[in-house]
Amino acid sequence: MKYWREEEFERRLFHLVFWAFLPAAALVFASGAPGLARWFWILVVCLGVYRAMRGGWGLFREGGLAGVGLALLFVMLFTAMGLGILSDDGKGWTPEHIVVAATVIGVISGLRLLVRQWTWGEWVAWVAPLVATLAVSSFVAAGSVLHALYADGLSLSPDDLDVPPAWQALAGVKLLMMFSMVMVLPAWWGFARHRHHGYAAPGDGFNIILYVLVLLLMVTGATLQALDSARAAVNEVVAAAESGEAPPSYFGVEPAWTCVQPLVALDELSGEGPPLNPRTPYLSFGVSGDTAVLWDPSAKSPVKILAGQTWLRPVKSGTASCAVDVTGSAKP
Repeated sequence: MKYWREEEFERRLFHLVFWAFLPAAALVFASGAPGLARWFWILVVCLGVYRAMRGGWGLFREGGLAGVGLALLFVMLFTAMGLGILSDDGKGWTPEHIVVAATVIGVISGLRLLVRQWTWGEWVAWVAPLVATLAVSSFVAAGSVLHALYADGLSLSPDDLDVPPAWQALAGVKLLMMFSMVMVLPAWWGFARHRHHGYAAPGDGFNIILYVLVLLLMVTGATLQALDSARAAVNEVVAAAESGEAPPSYFGVEPAWTCVQPLVALDELSGEGPPLNPRTPYLSFGVSGDTAVLWDPSAKSPVKILAGQTWLRPVKSGTASCAVDVTGSAKP
């Protein structure tokens, strides 16, 4: 099978994947669209399938059914992923997922085109500060900024959450992805340079100014997204606490309903927070050091007591009954 030149083949393959992705994305939007909007997205699905097959036909120099078959395979794969056919829980993509994925792909493609056209002056103006920025952000992310914001929303400290290192690393990756979302401007600049737009003429001085602006956007955008991510997780935990349902996890933090049986008299308990009520379940965030970290749904504040003075018994929900002996004589 005769191929095009490497760069031409990559371009045609990228167009094929793009048009194969479009029907799956359009089906997701069509599933929640009313009336005429749904028919619009169905037309987009037909357009995507047609353009994908046409792109498959021209993928190789000789053309033929091999490229068309590859295009249909991509269409079916993306559609199955989008509708949740390949997932264990049956959940597919959401419009938010599609927007994020499209933005990330566009940013990566634009930055790739930008890097290919850089002069030495642009390498110094862009790469050196960018590497320094990513190094600093990676170091900060290693300390789990998202976990710190999550803990602060529940009036806890980061030390109260015993998060495994693997989950801290995943939270760091999430934070770096938030940074990438605001790289749309330099990515667009890469596409403009590639297509020789008049306003995108080379100029090292302008590129330095542009980088400073993008850096400010990165910091501002990532901060807002990180705050929103942690705030949404805190709101879900508070809502679950009010209703007595199982609370969701957040990057390795697994709050769970727990009955707290004191092993000493209530007035001898050492800790901080509202007085302990052993008859109602608390949300437990585990044991940090020698302290049991709890959260009181009624007072909406944390309760921290010595783990050695209590017996923690998991329960299924916040409506469970906790039968206790408040004299401290009960044993587990």
